[in-house]
Amino acid sequence: MTKDEKSIILIGFMGVGKTTVSKLLAQKLNRPFIDIDEEIEKEFNMPVPEIFQKFGEKIFRDRERELIISLAESKQKIISVGGGAFLQEDIKKVCLSTCTVIYLNISFENWKDRISLIIDNRPVLHGKTIVEMEELFYNRQAIYKDHHLNISVDNKNPEDIVNEILFRLE
Repeated sequence: MTKDEKSIILIGFMGVGKTTVSKLLAQKLNRPFIDIDEEIEKEFNMPVPEIFQKFGEKIFRDRERELIISLAESKQKIISVGGGAFLQEDIKKVCLSTCTVIYLNISFENWKDRISLIIDNRPVLHGKTIVEMEELFYNRQAIYKDHHLNISVDNKNPEDIVNEILFRLE
């Protein structure tokens, strides 16, 4: 597959803006957009927190892996994956070899400002203190180290982020 044919996968910590940026990027590139969490929610007919609660994280992660791996080899899609998807080594390996992987990078200080907006829909944050969230944030940084493009989202709006992605992809 050529660079122009490859699908683009956006990764990064929960709440970084992957879905928002992916939708806008898909519009600008005139490509189909797929949000993995939304696809899983449709299949189970319930939101992710409910899937975690009712079926457990393992069932969710198994379905996430199947879906991402099946989509990674498709052409010219914009795919937003959950913040924990790259915890699975086989997902990471397939995505890095078949897609362009873009890491949306945010500082913890900027991410903290988003907690109130995202906490209800992020089951892995439920019941955690700010110290535990910070620990999770920094632990997850290691899974994002493998990517093709690193884009800082600190103090940028989605339009600016997408313009930077498009510029850097050229």
